[in-house]
Amino acid sequence: MTMSDNATNQFFGYLNWLFNPFHGLKTTEVYDLIGTSSLTENALYLNLGYWRDANTIDDASEALALLVAKRGGMGPGDTVLDCGYGFGDQDILWAGNMKPEKIIGLNITTSQVERARMNVADAGLEKSIDLREGSATAMPIENESIDLVVSVESAFHYRTREDFFKEAFRVLRRGGRLVTADILPTTNSANPFRRIEQWLSWNLVAGKFNIPQENYYLIPSYSNKLSNAGFVNIDIKSIREDVYKPLHDYLSKNRTFLGKMHTLAKMLAQLTLNRSAESVYAGLDYILSYSEKQ
Repeated sequence: MTMSDNATNQFFGYLNWLFNPFHGLKTTEVYDLIGTSSLTENALYLNLGYWRDANTIDDASEALALLVAKRGGMGPGDTVLDCGYGFGDQDILWAGNMKPEKIIGLNITTSQVERARMNVADAGLEKSIDLREGSATAMPIENESIDLVVSVESAFHYRTREDFFKEAFRVLRRGGRLVTADILPTTNSANPFRRIEQWLSWNLVAGKFNIPQENYYLIPSYSNKLSNAGFVNIDIKSIREDVYKPLHDYLSKNRTFLGKMHTLAKMLAQLTLNRSAESVYAGLDYILSYSEKQ
């Protein structure tokens, strides 16, 4: 297959993914198509950011990664397992700021694994960060060998999230912690028109970003599934007000990221930014969850 053939296939892959409501992609295919088209300017973070005290997408992306780390009590002596590490930016950040003894990463997207390893090598952190290709629902990790499991904006992809909870419980030592930054549906509004808006919002995101039907549930069910896996001291908070609207407002005013995007993706992004945040994200909750293994 020639370079031209690859470019043509990528073009039609984008076209089908973006505009065909009946066509989805595997998680790895989604991120291969997105490639390095990160919203950030100085790194390759793929998270939506935590905007409470942030003014730029780079600051917000770092703030979210640090929020997850601090909620999990990440610190010296910890062995951390990062599931769905993207391009490794958060692991490099944690190594420098939180200084755990070891960070192990699992990611199923080969293109991201290769780039993330290069980023870690460039940072001179190969001894403390071990990024692997592997699944969060069938972890190639020994029993009770991890102090903290984290998953930043990836657990909604897992088939299934419940299997991830069970695997996280297995690999955690007693006293170990699990922290996720995760996307769920919102509670249905009493207003029928708003409810339709929520349904459209959720199903567009779920369909295009390969969220399995088994992962469509609200915070109470999330808590129950953690409890069923064996976790205790469960705490789940919605932080959607510090994620979606401020992100949307920022991107609406600062559209430089569009220059990094595929032409078709750019068109869709522009259409999205021309709508209100309340409409675009109507069906999406965003949670920070914490739980422990006794």
